[in-house]
Amino acid sequence: MTTQLTEKRTGTTARPAPRGRARTPRTARRTSAWTPWLYLLPALAVLGGLLVYPVYQLGLISFLEYTQAQVSGGEPTSFKGFGNYTTLFGDPQFWQVLLATVLFAAACVVTTLAVGCALAVLLTRVRALPRFLLMVAALGAWATPAVTGSTVWVFLFDPDFGPVNRLLGLGDFSWTYGRYSAFALVLLEVVWCSFPFVMVTVYAGIKAIPSEVLEAAALDGASQWRIWRSVMAPMLRPILVVVTIQSIIWDFKLFTQIYVMTNGGGIAGQNLVLNVYAYQKAFASSQYSLGSAIGVVMLLILLAVTLVYLRLLRRQGEEL
Repeated sequence: MTTQLTEKRTGTTARPAPRGRARTPRTARRTSAWTPWLYLLPALAVLGGLLVYPVYQLGLISFLEYTQAQVSGGEPTSFKGFGNYTTLFGDPQFWQVLLATVLFAAACVVTTLAVGCALAVLLTRVRALPRFLLMVAALGAWATPAVTGSTVWVFLFDPDFGPVNRLLGLGDFSWTYGRYSAFALVLLEVVWCSFPFVMVTVYAGIKAIPSEVLEAAALDGASQWRIWRSVMAPMLRPILVVVTIQSIIWDFKLFTQIYVMTNGGGIAGQNLVLNVYAYQKAFASSQYSLGSAIGVVMLLILLAVTLVYLRLLRRQGEEL
């Protein structure tokens, strides 16, 4: 009553006291923009410790004179600048190994994608039991450690005790003696342990495509290849980008299969790739700074390939 009388005398209306300042649309947008980064902060902190610091050390050593003498403390570490890179780029063997690495990685990526996509389409055509058996067999190959898988494949193609030569009637033919046959053998093992990732990922993407779209294409008389090329592949492009980039990274930095199956790079280094070449320079020759320089070059190449690929997709209007 007292409040109402006061309002009538003064001609004012009492307003409730503000509890807090209302957020403006701009403030709300800023808060919503930072929210995803707050959720990602723990993972970024872990990745920073596991990736950023080792990459920093790799780059730092590549600019130093760092050999066994510096590791043992016999000589002081000195700054060499771009001297290691000058030595590396002036070595003809580096360019030969780089070319072999690019060609071999490209062959592995193309073959892995072809096998994985073909089997993913096959999974959508077979019944439940064959599909289950194929998935189990593929995941078994995927879960096999690289050293174990490489050792098994070397035994299978062994010229004396391997069953493959006996089945094919090749006698004592040595797959690891020739340069191209050794690369082909490693390629088969790489595809064997890599295609399950492509197959499972693409199969999941195919199952997400509305069945009405595929049925309409089939009713229009499109063949299976035309359906894949004109309907499935465009709709699966974001997924294909992911598996392609992942395969490029895995196959370009291949180490275990080459090292185990060719006994450290083949006869006279005929099967060297960049990762094995860096290992030989760093540990076999104790030129740690030169091996680090090779690692930096590999990192820059992979970053360039990924950025160029993503930029081309952005130009085509694809959102990842």
